[in-house]
Amino acid sequence: MYAKVRREDYCQFLLVSQINYTLTYFAEHAEGFSHDAATRYLKRDRVRPSEVWERAQGQIVVSENGFLLFDDVVLDKNHSREIEMVYKQYSGNEKRVIRGIGMVNCVYVNPELGQFWEIDYRIYDPQTDGKDKHQHVEEMLLDCLLRGDKGELEFKGVLMDIWYATTKLMLLIWRAHKLFYCPIKPNRAVSELAPKVEKYTYQKAETLLWTEEEEEFGKAVHLREFPQGMELKLFRVAISTDSTEFIVTNDEGPLDTGAVREAHGFRWKVEQFHREIKQTTGIEDCQCRSARAQRNHIGCAVMVWQRLKTLAQQNFTTVYQLKQGLLDDYIRQQLRHPSISFA
Repeated sequence: MYAKVRREDYCQFLLVSQINYTLTYFAEHAEGFSHDAATRYLKRDRVRPSEVWERAQGQIVVSENGFLLFDDVVLDKNHSREIEMVYKQYSGNEKRVIRGIGMVNCVYVNPELGQFWEIDYRIYDPQTDGKDKHQHVEEMLLDCLLRGDKGELEFKGVLMDIWYATTKLMLLIWRAHKLFYCPIKPNRAVSELAPKVEKYTYQKAETLLWTEEEEEFGKAVHLREFPQGMELKLFRVAISTDSTEFIVTNDEGPLDTGAVREAHGFRWKVEQFHREIKQTTGIEDCQCRSARAQRNHIGCAVMVWQRLKTLAQQNFTTVYQLKQGLLDDYIRQQLRHPSISFA
């Protein structure tokens, strides 16, 4: 008689497995569990994003200078044709359009500690809920603002990818009295705010002329579609030797290009999260067809990453070293008493 698979059992499997995360592999190695029992678990459970926040509350170290990071990742299902919630989407990792499940993430960064935590996520499934990725970001931001009102979360600013730097989202952040540092497209229409300007004259950001002072301290601009009188600062920031980004902010404090580059640089923590969760939890590897099973697998993978991250921080190591360290005892045992002998 096979036992009923619980969430703790499945998460433990994702935590310790190294390269194979299929239900078949789980059933072959977990005593007392069958493949069908594992399948029934994934169809039966209901892992919600709110549970990720509940777990994060006991781990996160908030800061008044904290940042929220928003970005999406595509979980590769390019070779699957029957899995629900799979759409053709552009993958930044693959640099092309692939078939996959879209996941929009909210990561919290403590800049003093240099640490980050996944605190919320949404699954992109417009055929079910009619929402695009921008709407998911707006919902998560509003949830974070509500948590701030309750004293559960503290942050000063929001960072996001160029694709999310919409007028609507920036105004939502502004009206919430939070800061944003948003990259904009080189062809975004902006108007310089000269001292005696009587009306806005728009041009592409990439065509602006810059003085030495503006290169250092930015220039005052107005973005097309913003309410009249809303002034932003635009910075031209060298990200690398061959890459420059235009970054706008509503930060009215004393700023220079170096400070904006540093703040904007925290955005790459969300990319680190995407790499870590893909490489240590098997988040892309569930082969179940139903949307519910996929949602449960993704939720479990996020909670497994949270556990790995907490342990890694406590032991001053990385999630990769922690995960690969599970093989150390096996290697030592095999070197002493090999199951397969060379000679």
